[in-house]
Amino acid sequence: MNAPDEPAEATRPSRTFRVALAISTCCYVLATACGMYAVSGGLSTVLQICLWGVHGVVLALLLRRLAPTETALGAALLAVVVSAAAGYVAGLAREDLTLRQRGEQVAVTVVAERLAPAEGRKGRHSYYTLERAEDGSTVPGEMETTSDLYDVGRRLAVLVDPEGEVRPRTPGQADPAAELAGAAGLMLVAVSAVSRVAWRGRRREGGGESAPGAAGAAGQRKVEEQEARLRELLRTGPADRRGYIRVHPEDYPGLTQQRAARIAWETGLRAEASGNRGSWRFAEAVVEEVPREP
Repeated sequence: MNAPDEPAEATRPSRTFRVALAISTCCYVLATACGMYAVSGGLSTVLQICLWGVHGVVLALLLRRLAPTETALGAALLAVVVSAAAGYVAGLAREDLTLRQRGEQVAVTVVAERLAPAEGRKGRHSYYTLERAEDGSTVPGEMETTSDLYDVGRRLAVLVDPEGEVRPRTPGQADPAAELAGAAGLMLVAVSAVSRVAWRGRRREGGGESAPGAAGAAGQRKVEEQEARLRELLRTGPADRRGYIRVHPEDYPGLTQQRAARIAWETGLRAEASGNRGSWRFAEAVVEEVPREP
């Protein structure tokens, strides 16, 4: 009897589609964040906001296939905001990454220092003019620190941008690990928001959080299957020495005894109301008949 397996087979394609859509949506979130980081350096703030808005709309439409509208909108908004924050945090490490990739480490000497005017509660930043120790040439750009760390005449090892676009920094200053870790953590939150939507939708399909319509249809199919099995048993099942066909109610959880009595009546039998001892008994003639459903 293969009928009980048919509902599971029928839901299998939709679950496969849901998993594929969830994975592709997570990849889309990651790809968009990386792409925005790559191009954000040359885009205006207004254009970046517009692009993030378009990303949010597309993401909401994708998530709508995985969850109700309100849940999809909430998850899309969270993913976009967190992804934008991750791009901002990663942007703080852009210059450090540039120095790590193309910078040259050279020995320099501090030849001049100036202090920037204090701004509000911020400390006074120090700016240092550097010269290469090997030939005395001036290093392009001033090295910046948040406090007065070095004196004139101090010798340091710094990373210098050959193209002069990034200020020189010491290897310790040019460490993007903290920013990259923060950006990765934020992206994990964004992907988790999408994954949670997919997981809740999977539970809904699987019966953990069944939608009312789906639950009603699945329950109706189970009741119909149990009724069919009971009819078959009453037609072909063996009777005991007293002429009763004995049925275990736990095998038919979707049926009441009155409904079972109706099915038995349709097959030419009667349902016994007394002396059953935990079972349902059916025969052509009974001592006391169970009232059947109309």
